[in-house]
Amino acid sequence: MSVRVVVVDDHPVVRAGLVGLLSGEPDLEVVGEAADGTEALALVGSVGPDVVLMDLRMPGTDGATATGLISAQHPTVRVLVLTTYESDTDILRAVEAGAAGYLLKDTPREDLIEAVRGVARGETVLAPSVARRLVAQMRQADQRLTPRELEVLAGVARGGSNMQIGVELFITEATVKTHLLRIFAKLGVDDRTRAVTVAMERGLLPSP
Repeated sequence: MSVRVVVVDDHPVVRAGLVGLLSGEPDLEVVGEAADGTEALALVGSVGPDVVLMDLRMPGTDGATATGLISAQHPTVRVLVLTTYESDTDILRAVEAGAAGYLLKDTPREDLIEAVRGVARGETVLAPSVARRLVAQMRQADQRLTPRELEVLAGVARGGSNMQIGVELFITEATVKTHLLRIFAKLGVDDRTRAVTVAMERGLLPSP
């Protein structure tokens, strides 16, 4: 089955380029385009995409605000931020709004395509520089995992998806994603499997 994608960017040329790039892949289908967050939210409601490729800074409703609204109203839709900006404020706003990934517009073509596929599978995708910033921020804070983060990580260890973990813990899928990003940063890892492994090595989770 193909991954249904909505492309959101206020620059028509950039938007057209992304549409052309994604449309060239047999397993990706662009089902709509939007020029701002308000258009994006309405479009998501009408076409039901799997992934929204979201610019951040746009006139009107910006990408972070739109991401939060989409995550709240359409929790199964995954938002992948694609922007030229990587300030700490931009990154945190997008992550806390529920973004499943954060890439920069200089990301190589193949990496972007694989990121769309990965996000559709429920993975979290971060540009290396973005991951480093998150790690640096978390190192300035308390490095211990909170009780809730340990519960989320235990769910991952059991093989649960973000949606399943959210149901078990009575939290939204977007909240699970936020907890996972904080866990990754605190443990210095960039994927779910490594997070579980490191947690077991440190005695934070029981070994199998």
